[in-house]
Parts: sequence; structure tokens; C-alpha cells
Amino acid sequence: MTDLFAHPEMRWSVSIWALLCVAAALLWWPKARKATLALLAASLIAALMHGLLDPLALISVALLVLAAWLVAPARTRGWRIAGHVLFVVVAFALGLHLMPGFHNPKLIEDLRLTPESAPMSLYLNFDKPLAGFWLLLCWPLLRLCADGERPFARSIGVGVIGAIVAAILCLGWALAFHVLTWAPKWPAFGALWALNNLLLVALTEEAMFRGYLQESLQRRWQTLRNGEWYAIGVAALAFGLVHLGGGWRFALAATLAGLVYGWAYRKGGLFGAVLAHFGLNLIHFTAFTYPMLA
Repeated sequence: MTDLFAHPEMRWSVSIWALLCVAAALLWWPKARKATLALLAASLIAALMHGLLDPLALISVALLVLAAWLVAPARTRGWRIAGHVLFVVVAFALGLHLMPGFHNPKLIEDLRLTPESAPMSLYLNFDKPLAGFWLLLCWPLLRLCADGERPFARSIGVGVIGAIVAAILCLGWALAFHVLTWAPKWPAFGALWALNNLLLVALTEEAMFRGYLQESLQRRWQTLRNGEWYAIGVAALAFGLVHLGGGWRFALAATLAGLVYGWAYRKGGLFGAVLAHFGLNLIHFTAFTYPMLA
């Protein structure tokens, strides 16, 4: 870890990425929207100046801005549908790192955290989080917290319960099928991994699958009996499918986790779902083989 930060370019990369993290943390406070946009713009400009982005990355930014304009309530239904289609296509392309112009710095490459683990890499991504920013800034139907009194406290409680239930289901299943084993650890880059996973990875994925997909389906199926559970199931299945790259066992575990995250979103809003997601990932990272057995 010390060797990594001996390189000035890596220090610059982490500093610019840290700006993006601060902007993501401010997304939870609607009154801080101007500060969020200012920090987001500053991080993108700094990334352009230091070669982490090139001008082609502005295509993605422009398409997201266009999608935000198209989905505004003042537009006709046809234009709003076009805006949502555009956003979904761009969001998934960003999530799969298919959009041009992004040169995400690699902090860790092919590292085995324990002797029996598969190698892992850690990128400080600037492309995928843009979809999360779009949703929290432009999607008015997204529920940030639980309803009723003390919403953040309730969301925290829901998130903790969700993380524990997801860990029992998913990690217990993975242990039973020898996908991973007990391997407690805390590597030197653990804090950076945790910040990245909480503020950028879990936030973006939960905003997309729960705040956008599940919320939309739940509102569409609200007149159906058990419609909200159908919405949770479809969003969880979609979440599992995008994890097929890790194999069917990994995709099944992700689907199980998605069901729990869907419940956490229903009870505790996006904040509860993000905490449940991050909690499971943190338990996995610190206490078991990560990412899986070789």
C-alpha cells in the first residue's frame, strides 16, 4: 500500500476519487444539491486534467443530461419514455465499462488476500457512479429513507437487520457449497475499499435496482395483490442476472441478496437498502474468502 502512494499519479487519482466520494455522501441531503453538483463537476474536470478521463467521456455526461431533460414532468409522455430508455442504456453501458473515455485507475491488481482466494482487483471507477448520481438528482420517485418519525434511525435499523439476514442466507449458502471459507482479515487498503463500496458501488446498484426498477414496478403494480412483492422479486432477479459473470452460484447468491435488499428498500428506503448491501459486502470482505475460493 505504501508503494502505491509513493507514485504521485496514484496520489492524484485517489484525491480526485475522494472528491467524487464526498459528492456522493452529500447526495443524501437535498439542500446540498448545489454543493453536490459543484463537487461532481470539480472531480470530473480534475479527472480530465490528469488523464483519468478523456474528452470522449463527455459523451456520457451529455447523454445523461439529455435524459434528465427528457424525463422532466413538463415533457410529453413519449419524450419521457425516450428519456428513460436513454438513461437505462447509458447506465448499463457505464456499469459494464463500455462507454468511451474513462480510464479508471487500478489501485490493486490480481492480489490474493489469502492463500486460497481467487485474485482480486480494485478500480476507482468514475463511470459507473454517474448512474447513481443521475438517479438521486433526477428521479423524484426514489425514496431516500423510511417513512414516519425518525426516518434515518429506522433506516439504519432496517439496514442492519437486512445485512445480518443477507449474510446468513448468502454467506451460509456459499459456505455450504464451498464457494468460500472463513478467512478473517483487514488489508492495508481496507478503508479505501469500504468507502468505495459504500459511497459508490452499493449506492449506485441500489439506486438502480431498488430505487428505480423496484420502485417503478411497485407503483405500476400497486393495484395487484402482492404487487410490491412481485416488484421485489423482479428487481432481485435482474440483480442476480447482471452478476452472472461470476458464475451461476454467484448469481444465485446475488438474487437472494437482492430479495433482502428489496425488503430493506420497502421498509427503510434507499438508505436502508444501501446499508444492507454494504453490510453484507463488509462481512464477506473482512470475515470470509474474498472474492471467492480459487
